[in-house]
Amino acid sequence: MDLGVLARQHRLAITLLTRGWSRFDDLVRETGLPRRSVEELLAELGEDVERSGSALRLRPDSAERWADHVGCPATPPPDLEARIAEHLADVPPPLPALDHVQATADTVLRRALWLDEHYDLGRVKIVFVGDHDLTSLAVHELRADADLAVVDLDDRVLAHIDRRSEGTIRTVHADLRFGLPRAVSGTADIVFSDPPYTPEGMALFASRAVECLSEPVRGRVLLAYGYSRRHPTLGHQTQKALLNLGLAFEAIVPGFNRYHGAQAIGSTADLYVCQPTPRARRKTKNPQAIYTHGPSSVEAGKTTESREALAAFTALAGEGGRTVTVAGPDWTKPATAEQGTAVALDLTGDPGPWLCRALLAVNAERVAALVPNAHPDLADAASQTALIELVAPKYKLRLLRSTPDNKHAVVVADRVETVSAASQVWTRAHARLGNVWPDAPAGLADLRLIDLPRHRIVEVLRLLTANRSISD
Repeated sequence: MDLGVLARQHRLAITLLTRGWSRFDDLVRETGLPRRSVEELLAELGEDVERSGSALRLRPDSAERWADHVGCPATPPPDLEARIAEHLADVPPPLPALDHVQATADTVLRRALWLDEHYDLGRVKIVFVGDHDLTSLAVHELRADADLAVVDLDDRVLAHIDRRSEGTIRTVHADLRFGLPRAVSGTADIVFSDPPYTPEGMALFASRAVECLSEPVRGRVLLAYGYSRRHPTLGHQTQKALLNLGLAFEAIVPGFNRYHGAQAIGSTADLYVCQPTPRARRKTKNPQAIYTHGPSSVEAGKTTESREALAAFTALAGEGGRTVTVAGPDWTKPATAEQGTAVALDLTGDPGPWLCRALLAVNAERVAALVPNAHPDLADAASQTALIELVAPKYKLRLLRSTPDNKHAVVVADRVETVSAASQVWTRAHARLGNVWPDAPAGLADLRLIDLPRHRIVEVLRLLTANRSISD
């Protein structure tokens, strides 16, 4: 029986038929299922349904078997909230530039219980689009059999989830402004997200959520969203943006989410349960400014770096008479420069993860990247060493702090000519690992290096260094 996302209503129908005689009209009214869905359910139950005039019931000897078909919500362990609180106790600190505001442990627990009550978590697949609140870990604690994946920009969060779940939750890295990784595209029945609360951010995350669904009309997109009741126009703008994507609001549960912070919206947000229509679509234009704080905020808009800074780092890229191609931070597709051409990357908006992935994505004799002087990979000697070692199979780095001014730094990467097992994977970062690495572990073979969380990229490098056998 394929219940899709209607498990709760089907459970209720089975329960009613098990308890005794019910009229068809009562089943429709009590469950909220459309007439056609009730007819399909009864056809599925077949000869196990007894009929007496207009009344129906399940044969007593078959009731238990059908109850197993629709699944039942898990009985939460008594220490579930304590386990969730333990996961949250050492979650990486919120990044204001990514609009992180921590949900309370009670909220995260409530999310897990609500999902389990309404959907058959033993059969559906859930993708969490951004998960600093660790809702995925709460669901995993409640339902160990749940099929879960998390896609996030913050490598720290992905590492935390991977460690806490012991690798049972699939973690995938992405900046949704550039696209959705293949590893989660078209894979989900349910998508949950607590996006940036701007119309631009909500629309982008919701659009990516629709892309995650295997059958959009049969799936659901669950979004947390809050706005100040003093500014209903903002709420209207965001709701309109969601409607323009082709999403119907199946339910809006007020005050469902509570936060430590976000006092401008009363430290609370509603839960939006959205059903994509057949005309649901992805956004054709992906805004860069989607957050409420920091350099990528809507208020900040698009910043333009000084001509002096851009000219200076472009000159570094062109040292030795090379032709220079200027590019942005999008690493979703491989880029190869011709012989004698250097690539200058403007990464001045990098919140941290762009630099290493841009270096993996671009194959050139030389790459020069202009980044903030306070970039996390340049913050101290340990961070610099980690970056140098990570890209060593492909590039030798020069890290030029306070260049060309005290706001910026330039990372110059010169190609390494030595061929190794790792270099052949590092120069084909967009290929399935199983295609370029015959000995890739089963959990990695179907993934692309470019989509892995950073700690998993480090793991791949370690394994490749230990086992040098690889095909050309």
